[in-house]
Amino acid sequence: MKKKIVVAVLAVLIIVASVLTLTACNNNKKDFEYVTKKGTLVIGITNFAPMNYKDDNGKWIGFDTEFAEAVCAELGLKAVFQEIDWDTKEVELKSKTIDCIWNGFTVNDERKENVDFTKSYMMNEQAVVVKASNASKYTSLESLKSAKIAAEGGSAGVDAIKGDEYLKQAKLISVSAQTDCLLELISGTSDAAVMDYVMAMSYVGKGDYADLVIVESIDLAYEEYAIGFRKGSNLDEKVNEVMVKLYKDGTLLEIAQKYDIEVQLLDLSK
Repeated sequence: MKKKIVVAVLAVLIIVASVLTLTACNNNKKDFEYVTKKGTLVIGITNFAPMNYKDDNGKWIGFDTEFAEAVCAELGLKAVFQEIDWDTKEVELKSKTIDCIWNGFTVNDERKENVDFTKSYMMNEQAVVVKASNASKYTSLESLKSAKIAAEGGSAGVDAIKGDEYLKQAKLISVSAQTDCLLELISGTSDAAVMDYVMAMSYVGKGDYADLVIVESIDLAYEEYAIGFRKGSNLDEKVNEVMVKLYKDGTLLEIAQKYDIEVQLLDLSK
């Protein structure tokens, strides 16, 4: 009898969850109307050069920042940038604290279950960064299996570490931002950092990070960036149309050249 009751309760819970999911998706079909009415698109970001970061006056700049502003201008919206905890990005999106995730957001199958993505607009990969003094020590994934490796929580870097037979043997140090990975490395609390290649290129070998290098002999997974919207949203379709327009008229290439990442831009005209 108890078993039958438990089965019945589970069945009811499954039905309720399905109804709630369907209702949420139906509501999200009006996302474009929702943002148009309030006049803003709240964009979830982290401090991530060259995609979104602040200039000396505290103003958000970067490829994704200018890209978002250009798209919003076409849609008659004001771009509002909201710094978030990357670990809770999908929760923020679902609760409507933000309207999209636009911050070098890597597309993968797991994320597709909770997020609707636009066309991919940029290619990327995960890079391993170490101190220059350790460059001869860490030359392969196998050489890192006993190392302490820093990566941003909830990032593609963590996925890459957990998905590799050697890296998953290492001690993972989870931090709240990709820039923190480099700070861990400089301070000596980690031996290596796994982070987005486009960001590593912006920091490594310069200023405070002059003593760090990218381990070019290590290749991790190829990735693509896209913009993430709520599941069932109609905003991705609207933004896709504008993205193609901005690609074809050269606006997107001009912004990419400004931040020296034009070689990673994907062809949106296809």
